[in-house]
Amino acid sequence: MSSIINSIQTLQFSTSLHFFSSTPSSSSSSLPKLRLKPSTTTTKLFCISSTPDAMAAPTTDEVARDFFPFLRIYKSGRIERIAGADVVPPSIDPKTGVESKDVVISPETGVKARLYVPNSSVAGQSQSPKKLPLVVYFHGGGFCVETPFCAKYHNAVNTLVAEANVVAVSVDYRLAPENPIPIAYDDSWDAVKWVVSHSEGTGPEEWLNSRADHERVFFAGDSAGANIAHHMAIRVGLEGGLSNGSKLLGIALIHPYFWGTEPIGNEVKFPEKGKWAEGIWRFVSPTTTGVDDPYINPGKDSNLGKLGCERVLICVAENDLLRDRGLYYKEILEKSDWVGRVEVVEAAGDEHVFHLTKPTCENAVAMLKKISSFIEQS
Repeated sequence: MSSIINSIQTLQFSTSLHFFSSTPSSSSSSLPKLRLKPSTTTTKLFCISSTPDAMAAPTTDEVARDFFPFLRIYKSGRIERIAGADVVPPSIDPKTGVESKDVVISPETGVKARLYVPNSSVAGQSQSPKKLPLVVYFHGGGFCVETPFCAKYHNAVNTLVAEANVVAVSVDYRLAPENPIPIAYDDSWDAVKWVVSHSEGTGPEEWLNSRADHERVFFAGDSAGANIAHHMAIRVGLEGGLSNGSKLLGIALIHPYFWGTEPIGNEVKFPEKGKWAEGIWRFVSPTTTGVDDPYINPGKDSNLGKLGCERVLICVAENDLLRDRGLYYKEILEKSDWVGRVEVVEAAGDEHVFHLTKPTCENAVAMLKKISSFIEQS
């Protein structure tokens, strides 16, 4: 654990939940706008520790690095996660009728997922419910915090399932620093393989056997999860497609966490925030070559043109430091050997992952409808 602490000595975390926020850009007028009026909200934070015997931890345990409101690392090696610790159980949502349940994907690694089906496809609602598009969702959190089981991600995926009328699998990959990159990608690929193992109707989960249309698969995610969704689509392309007749039709990337050595767009105005974005990556990926590593900079990835789907939706926010990375992703994807259609929509006046903290605001509702339309076009 001392090596983990040493690797982040220069990393300075912002105390704002919107740690990638920036000032509005004057170059965004040509992009589709979702709305013009920002709004605010307050998020309640809870704490959890990665140590099973956390309640018995000595009070003399000193904090080595305090990254509030995300996590704390103690000199003993204990890691206390703050963001994403408000775990909620699976349920039948009283407003939408969406039903969810938790499953273990790999007992060996502990990788899990939360499954969702909309009200119209729950067994008993129809004699022969039609099969629905299948969304595999990867949560954000800088590869080091959050889970599918915390309130905001449970609510976000629940809402997507109700609006888009899809079956969803929200993946609980292992987190850094205990599980550094590339473990998150490996876990996510194992989850993808587990999902498509149901395509012939013989998998362990009946919802995925009988309710999901495996010829209409989508990957989606926000921030670090959008980065993962992109890399899973690259992996699909490198593998020659999904197995057992499943087909990846598209990916929806919400405020994707990409970076690079050379600043682009508004990044030049915020060098300290740029150091923060780089610091996160070096924290979760201690063996990285830097922020031109293809994992974090798709512009340096020779496999970009092998993206294994034909449609891409990129959602950016005007005041998000990562906005220009989303635009750059569209630019380099269109210049690559990839054959497909990519679209960008921008939320005016909003910040990084605003939809998680303000799910009913005008921009969040508009973005949800855009993603639903993107899926429905299949």
